[in-house]
Amino acid sequence: MLRTAEDRTVRHHCERPLRGTEGYDAGTDAVHVSVRGTDTEEVTGYWQALVVGGTVRAELAPAGYAPLYGMVTDRFGVTWVLDVLPPYTG
Repeated sequence: MLRTAEDRTVRHHCERPLRGTEGYDAGTDAVHVSVRGTDTEEVTGYWQALVVGGTVRAELAPAGYAPLYGMVTDRFGVTWVLDVLPPYTG
């Protein structure tokens, strides 16, 4: 758990990308670190810190399945996937 507040939670976990996904290289991208949150400002703050000296692989922007999604390889070679959960409508 990275951070918890009354109205939001950001969780982190490791995930393996699916084989056959665009740009996947098992030797380079064996593991991604995923950061998912409900607060766009908080996730954007993490993004802004990670891109310093890193390589943006997918800009942090709205996606069909998330208000924000982005992928970056940081200056240490760790690949991060950040996204914001869509609002719950149930």
